[in-house]
Amino acid sequence: MKAGAGRLTLPLGPLHDRVLLHGHCHQKAFGAMGAVETALRLIPDIVVEMIESSCCGMAGSFGYHAETIDTSLAMGELSLLPAVRKAPDDAILVADGTSCRHQIKDGTGRVAVHAARVLERCIIT
Repeated sequence: MKAGAGRLTLPLGPLHDRVLLHGHCHQKAFGAMGAVETALRLIPDIVVEMIESSCCGMAGSFGYHAETIDTSLAMGELSLLPAVRKAPDDAILVADGTSCRHQIKDGTGRVAVHAARVLERCIIT
């Protein structure tokens, strides 16, 4: 990766915030979480912490079906939703999966954003 080799420069301003990062199942399955974390760490003065979690429980539309919603919520309650509830109010929650963001919102009332939105917020124009 060019960022790891020191050959990538981006016009990113500092973000004096704590970011809690939840990995989408596809990202975890393909070993992509390291790249997401590395990209976020390109932002100066950022603190990135991984949320140790399993699947959020949504699995696309799985969590919206009447016959599977209880299973979906139970999966979210295994680790992700309690971790989000414990997160400081000012922490930025990052979840790249659309279904993950919906589960977080529906299960905790908190809003999570895609990692690209955090990078976008820091671009110096």
